[in-house]
Amino acid sequence: MKSGDTQSMLDRLLQPLSQCLTPESARALAKARVDPQVQERIDGLAEKCNEGLLTPEEREEYETYVRVSSVVSILQARARLLLKEQTAS
Repeated sequence: MKSGDTQSMLDRLLQPLSQCLTPESARALAKARVDPQVQERIDGLAEKCNEGLLTPEEREEYETYVRVSSVVSILQARARLLLKEQTAS
């Protein structure tokens, strides 16, 4: 499956979850940020990845962070859209 197809399928998979958002939960989700220690770990792994220095275990960990980040980003985008639509009406 192509990357764009995967993203589209992921978006469709998360659609029912985004429909469960209330304005309050959408605001909280849109503002959510990763814990600073976790972000530091991700940044360190990203740097090692760019340098080609990841161990197989680190690569698996980093790829997991990237996948989870994609899911969270889609949900946050849907939360922001819900809030935008709410203020427009």
